[in-house]
Amino acid sequence: MIKKTASFLAALTLSLGFQAAAFANAVAPDALVKGVTDDVIAIVRQDKAIQSGDTRRAVELVETKVLPYFDFAHMTRLAVGKDWKSASADQKSALTDEFKTLLVRTYSNALTQYRNQQIDFKPLKAKPEDTDVVVRTEVRQPGAKPVQIDYALDKQGDAWKVYDVMVAGVSLVTNYRDEFGQQIRSGGVDGLIKSLKDKNKQLEAAPKK
Repeated sequence: MIKKTASFLAALTLSLGFQAAAFANAVAPDALVKGVTDDVIAIVRQDKAIQSGDTRRAVELVETKVLPYFDFAHMTRLAVGKDWKSASADQKSALTDEFKTLLVRTYSNALTQYRNQQIDFKPLKAKPEDTDVVVRTEVRQPGAKPVQIDYALDKQGDAWKVYDVMVAGVSLVTNYRDEFGQQIRSGGVDGLIKSLKDKNKQLEAAPKK
């Protein structure tokens, strides 16, 4: 239950919480996340298709809202780790595309798990001049222990972008780094690309409601 709750809220805030680009110049990252979360929850509550498990509908929603506000190249670089330097430009592009597809589909599946969770936002510990911050939240649900979900963002020009998520202290990119490292050691960078492609094909072919 805790894992599903954490996955849902990570998807909810990440895929939809950063949709307000018009406010990115004026609002601090924590205020941006908090300000749009209520609107996001309202959207999900009203979308019966997503609530019933329609992942295609969820994918459309995520693709519309998330892509401009994530630094997938940064996330992929962190997830691949030291092996990123040895990858060719074409391999880096393929890795980024496949990792992005995997994350979007993972978030979309988790988005259908909404069950009236409560999100508490912690005070932002950052200076006005900081360009790399962590927005800390706690997810509460009756009958389950609170789950801490933190979002790492950096400022690129006038925009804040997400480059990592920490669930109960575990980094998303670090978690994938262990898996990716094993796959690269056994099959090289091309082996990792093939593994990601195969996983995405499986997710695409999975039965959808």
